[in-house]
Amino acid sequence: MAKALFGSVVAPHELRVAEENAALRAKVRRLEEQLAVLREERDAAIAHELLTLADDSATPALA
Repeated sequence: MAKALFGSVVAPHELRVAEENAALRAKVRRLEEQLAVLREERDAAIAHELLTLADDSATPALA
């Protein structure tokens, strides 16, 4: 019985590790969201640049 009771008690260092783990998971989630936003911005900038280059060098096909 003592082992069962002792097993249900969580040591303070285990609680600290669990809290740190939760904080790190939240930080990773925020960083992944920022990364997705930055990738979208980069892709939009590249697409805009390619369209700008295509418009500048476009010549009529039947000239």
